[in-house]
Amino acid sequence: MADTLPCGSWPSPITAEVVVAASVSLGGPAFAAGSLWWSELRPAEAGRVQVVRRPVDGRGRPTGPAVDVLPEGCSARTRVHEYGGGAWWLHDATLFFCNWTDQRIWRLRTAEQGAAAVPVTPEPAARHGLRYADGRLTPDGRWIVCVRESHEVPGAPEAVNELVAVPTHGAVEPVVLASGADFYSHPRPSPDGRRLCWLQWDHPRMPWDGSELWVADLDAGAGGELVGSRARRVLGGPQESLAQPSWDDDGVLHVVSDRTGWWNLYRFAGPAGVDGEPELRGAVDGELALPQWVFGQSRYAFGPDGTVVCTVVRDGVDHLAVIDRDGALHWLESPYTSLEGLCHDGGVLGFVGASFTVEPQVVTVPCPSPGGPLAPPTAVRPARELGIDPAWFSVPEPFSFPTTDGATAHALYYPPTNPSAMAPPGERPPLVVLSHGGPTGAARAQLNLALQYWTSRGLAVVDVNYRGSTGYGRAYRQALAGVWGIADVDDCVAAADALVVSGRADTERLIIRGGSAGGYTTLCALTFRDAFRAGASLYGVADLETLARDTHKFESRYLDTLVAPYPEGRDTYLARSPIRHTDRLSCPTILLQGLEDEVVPPAQAEMMAEALRRRGVPFAYLAFPGEQHGFRQAANIMRALEAELYFYARILGFALADDIEPVEIEQP
Repeated sequence: MADTLPCGSWPSPITAEVVVAASVSLGGPAFAAGSLWWSELRPAEAGRVQVVRRPVDGRGRPTGPAVDVLPEGCSARTRVHEYGGGAWWLHDATLFFCNWTDQRIWRLRTAEQGAAAVPVTPEPAARHGLRYADGRLTPDGRWIVCVRESHEVPGAPEAVNELVAVPTHGAVEPVVLASGADFYSHPRPSPDGRRLCWLQWDHPRMPWDGSELWVADLDAGAGGELVGSRARRVLGGPQESLAQPSWDDDGVLHVVSDRTGWWNLYRFAGPAGVDGEPELRGAVDGELALPQWVFGQSRYAFGPDGTVVCTVVRDGVDHLAVIDRDGALHWLESPYTSLEGLCHDGGVLGFVGASFTVEPQVVTVPCPSPGGPLAPPTAVRPARELGIDPAWFSVPEPFSFPTTDGATAHALYYPPTNPSAMAPPGERPPLVVLSHGGPTGAARAQLNLALQYWTSRGLAVVDVNYRGSTGYGRAYRQALAGVWGIADVDDCVAAADALVVSGRADTERLIIRGGSAGGYTTLCALTFRDAFRAGASLYGVADLETLARDTHKFESRYLDTLVAPYPEGRDTYLARSPIRHTDRLSCPTILLQGLEDEVVPPAQAEMMAEALRRRGVPFAYLAFPGEQHGFRQAANIMRALEAELYFYARILGFALADDIEPVEIEQP
C-alpha cells in the first residue's frame, strides 16, 4: 500500500551512493585477438579510464572472465579538443593508448606475460604539450595514424592540429601527414594500407556545421617513413556536415552526410571512385550521426554480404536498422533506446546498449539480416546489479510542444514514480527542467539514475531538446544560430508551461538545472525570466565575452555562430551574459564548479556567487578541487547531487526523507 506523502518527501532506495556505487561510463567496444575490448570511466577510481578485455568465441559469447588491461597509474584519456574520446587503439593483442598523466602514446603488449607499458611518443617540453587522439593502425602494424594537437609551436596564437604517423616502435619522431587546417578527425587507412581518408574543418565552423572529406595516397618515403601524397578533397564544404568516414572490407569508402537535411549514409562507387558523387544508402528522416564533441564515435558497422547495421535517432530515441545491398533501410525490433559504439567481427555485432529501464551494457548479437529479427543479445559486460525493482524507474514520454516564433520544440517527460508513495489529492509535483549541454547535444534516451533520483522522490522531470539539439535534422540543429540564450530559454519555459497547463507540474515549484552550455541556459532563464523558483548551474557559462576570449581552441569560434562574431558583436555578448545583468537576478541558485575546469573556468561561477551575494538572493556555492569540466570523482558526484536536493528542499519548503549533510545557503 502506497503512503500518501508530499511530493519531494518520498523515501527512495535510489540514493546518491547507489547512483555512484560501482557506476561506470562504458565506451569504445572493439574486437581484436579473440576478445571484445571496451573502456570504463570509473568515478570510484577518481575518474580513471580503464581498458577491459574479455575473450569471446566466434558467436560473441564470453569464454572467460573480463580482465583490466591497463596497469596501475595509467588512464586511457586524451585532452585533444579538451573533451577527448578515441584515446586507445588495437593491433591484434597490442594496445596503444594516450595516457592521461602525460598525454603521450604508450604501448602495451598484452599477449606477453608481465609486459610493461612503454611510451612511443616523445616527452613534451611542457606538461600535456603534445596530445594524441583518434588513432588507427596501418594494416602492417608499423604506424599509428592519428590526430596530434600541439601546444608547443612557437609564435602560434593557438594550439596546432595535424594528422601524424607515429611509429609503433617509438624509435623515430612522428611524421606529419596533413596540416594547415584548423581541425582534423577520423584518419582511417584503407584495408590495403595504400590510402588514407580523414575529415577536416576550419574556424569558425564546428564539425556539425560544415566539414570536408579528404583522401590521400600512403607511401613509404626514402627513409621508410610513412608519407601522404596526392591529397584531394572528395566531399563536403561549409554547408555540409560529414561524420564517420570508413572503408569497408573491400576498400569502398563510406561517410555520413547531412546534405539532405538529415545525417544519412553515403557510399562511393568503388575503390577508385572517390572523386565522383557518392550514392545515398538507406534514405531516412533520421540521424545516423551525433555531433562530434568527442572522438571515436561509431554509429554504423559493416555486416556480412554488403549490409550495414546502423543506429538512427528519431524522436529523440535510438533505433537499430539494417541497410541492405540495394540501399534499402529495414528497421529492427530492439530492446534498446540508446546504442553506441557499433563494431563488428565477422558475423558478430558489438555495441553499448541501454534502455529506459536498463543501464548501459556491452553486448554482442549475431549480425542481423534485413527484415529478420534481432537475436537475443549476450551481455559481455552486464549492467551493474542495482537490486532495485524496475517499478521505481520513471519511463519518459516523448512529447512536442509549441514555442516562440511559431516553432515546435521537443522533450522527454518523466512523471514522478514511486511504488511506495503517492501525492496527496490535488497536489501537483515540483518540476525539474533539464537543459542539456552542448548546446548541440540532446537528452540521453537511457536509464539515468541521477535523473531517477528526482522522480523517485516525487519530482517530475522534463529533459528538453530545445532548438539547436541533435536528432531532429540539420534545420532544427541550426535553429539556435544567433539566438543562443534566447530560443533555448524560450523552449525550456515553454516546456514547463505546457506541463503546467496539462496539470503535470506545479507552477509555483518550477526548477531549472543544467551543466556547461545547459548551465548557461539555466542562468539566462534565472536572470532574464520569472518562470522558475530555483535553479542549479553546474560549471555553467555566466559571461559570454569571457568564454569567447578565454576558452580552448575547439570552441573558440563556436560563439560566432551561436551568438555573433566577436569582437564585432560585443554588444550582443554583453546583452546575453547573465553576469552583466545581475540586477535582474532574484531566483535562488546553487552553483557547482570544478576548480580545474579549463572549458568554463571557476572564475565564472565565483562571479555569479558574488553577484548573488550582493543582490541578497539565497544561494549556495560548492567548489570541487581536482574536477575538470564535468564531475568524474565518486565522492564529488554524490555530494553535488545531495547538495542540490537539499537546496531545493530548503527553497521550496518540502521535508526530506533522506539524511543529507546540510549545505550552507547564504541568506539575505
